[in-house]
Amino acid sequence: MAKGEVRYKDRRDGEVKVEAIFGERPLRWVYGNPLGQLAQWLLIRRWIVSAWYGRKMDTLPSSLKIKPFIEQYALDEGEFADPVDDYHSFNEFFFRKLKPSARPIAADSVVFPADGRHLAFDDITGESNFFVKGQSFDLAQFLGDAGLAKRYDGGSMLLSRLCPVDYHRFHFPCAGQPGTPRFINGWLYSVNPIALITRPSIFWENKRVVTAIESPALGQVQFVEIGATMVGSIRQTYTPGETVAKGDEKGYFAFGGSSVAVLFEKGRIEFDTDLLKNTGGGLETYARVGERMAQALGQG
Repeated sequence: MAKGEVRYKDRRDGEVKVEAIFGERPLRWVYGNPLGQLAQWLLIRRWIVSAWYGRKMDTLPSSLKIKPFIEQYALDEGEFADPVDDYHSFNEFFFRKLKPSARPIAADSVVFPADGRHLAFDDITGESNFFVKGQSFDLAQFLGDAGLAKRYDGGSMLLSRLCPVDYHRFHFPCAGQPGTPRFINGWLYSVNPIALITRPSIFWENKRVVTAIESPALGQVQFVEIGATMVGSIRQTYTPGETVAKGDEKGYFAFGGSSVAVLFEKGRIEFDTDLLKNTGGGLETYARVGERMAQALGQG
């Protein structure tokens, strides 16, 4: 394994792969070089940079980046809901919709909320820190509510990391009734492993949106979207208070890479064995939205 490689296990073929990191060189400079860290503190983490770049990706000239991006990362155009030439900006392409057949929803299971690289934790605590990739994770700060964190003491959590090359719409992992989203203000650090190795607190320092889902099968589920560098816009497409089906769209991220977290109360789900094994071995698991990630334990 080459120094600094980011590796994950692809669930589709069981192979361990090296991640092709979008913007790898500047990321390593920002998070691994003293001058880069100064630039991060002074400018990169601030919303104004993300807003500026987001507007740039909304312009017509940005559409010229689409086809080279598709070719570089070998994206499957057959999955896209619209022809490539119909996207009038890179952002339109970035948060593109897919054909329903591209992401079938697994029956009789709890499903992944997003395409990405996933970590599964089957015993988190709301009262003291637990560990993500060897780093302390503060659940109370992450949720912005110490009382809410205690509710998930001994519960389970999925962390899903989306890369710029991924499909960037996120979906409900279970049926239920979602409430009004709660916004937690913060910065916009990168959520790439290059950044997380040096600063795990990014998860509870970045901008976040927390939504409670009341699920007949799973109790209260917390769904958290986490903003990142160049992803100042977390957009919701669901209607609070209206019942949703498993796999329904919840929202999407504008340009960049970001993360989603889903929290379950104690005794509500059982993660699939491969997810827990890979996480325990320090590997993320690549899987797609709608694929099975856990089994409900049938509590009412």
